[in-house]
Amino acid sequence: MKLTKKVLGLGAVALLAVGLAACGNDDDKGKTETGGDSEKSVGESVDYKITGIDPGAGIMEATEKVLKEYDLKDWTLTTGSGAAMTASLKKAYDKEQPIIITGWTPHWKFAKYDLKYLEDPKGVYGGEEQIRTIGRIGLAEDLPEAHQILSQFNWTEEDMGEIMVAIQEGEKEDVAAQNWVDANEDKVAVWTEGVEKVDGDKIKLAYVAWDSEIASHNVMKIVLEDMGYKVTLTQVEAGPLWTAVADGSADASLAAWMPLTHKTYADKFEGKFEELGINMEGVKVGLVVPEYMDIDSIEDLKK
Repeated sequence: MKLTKKVLGLGAVALLAVGLAACGNDDDKGKTETGGDSEKSVGESVDYKITGIDPGAGIMEATEKVLKEYDLKDWTLTTGSGAAMTASLKKAYDKEQPIIITGWTPHWKFAKYDLKYLEDPKGVYGGEEQIRTIGRIGLAEDLPEAHQILSQFNWTEEDMGEIMVAIQEGEKEDVAAQNWVDANEDKVAVWTEGVEKVDGDKIKLAYVAWDSEIASHNVMKIVLEDMGYKVTLTQVEAGPLWTAVADGSADASLAAWMPLTHKTYADKFEGKFEELGINMEGVKVGLVVPEYMDIDSIEDLKK
C-alpha cells in the first residue's frame, strides 16, 4: 500500500512538471523578436502597415519610393497627420507592441521614447538633410531688416528640442517660445546683429504643422515682433507653403527641408523664390521603430 501511494505521488509530481513545462513553452511562444504577441513575421506583426503623416509631405513620397525600391508589395503606407502618428506611436509603445512610422529629427518623440531609424542600404531617403529659410522674390528690397534677420537665423536641434518638449508637456506654443528667447538672448542677438528696428512693418510667415516648424516659427515671430514687425503666422501643408512663397502671398518660411523632403516643390518653383540660408543642419528622415523591436534595416521588412 505504501508503495502504491509513493508511485501515485511520483506520478502527480511528473504531471505537474509537464504542466509547468507546457506553461513555460506557451510563454516562450508568446514572445517575438518584433515585440509582438506571437511568432509572426515583421509584416504580420504590424499588418503590413507603415504609419505615415499628411499625404503632401516629402517623407511620404520618399516612403512610397521605399516600398517600390525594396519590393515591399504587400505593404501599405497610411496617411494622417503628425499628431495622429505620434498618438499611434504612444499607444503601441505603452503596450510594447510593434509599430513602424515615418519619422524625422528633430522631433520630441526621440527624447520621450527609445527609438531607432531602420538602416536604408539603398539610400532612398538620402543622407542628412538641412532645414533652409526661403523668401519671396523682392523681400530684400521690401523688408530689408527682416530679410537680414531671416538670413542670419541659425540654431541647433537641441535648441529646437527644448521648445518641442515644453510644448509636448503642455506649455502653450507662444509661452514655450518666449521662455526660450528669454533664456537665449545671446543667440537671438546674433540673428539681429546689425539690424535696425522698424515701426509696425507687416510680414507673413508660412509653416507646416510639424512640431519642429511650430517651434521655429513661434520663436521667429517673437524675434521679429521685438524688432518692431507685425507678424502673421499661417499654418498650411507643404504644397501651399511653397506656392505662397512663390506667388508672394507669404513673405518667407523657415520650413524648407532640403535636398530631399521638399525637392519636388523646390524644382517646381525654381526661380520663384530666394534661398536665404540654412537654419539647421544634420536633420534626418526615414522609417523609425521602437528599440525593443529586433529589426535594424528596411531589408528586414521582407522577412
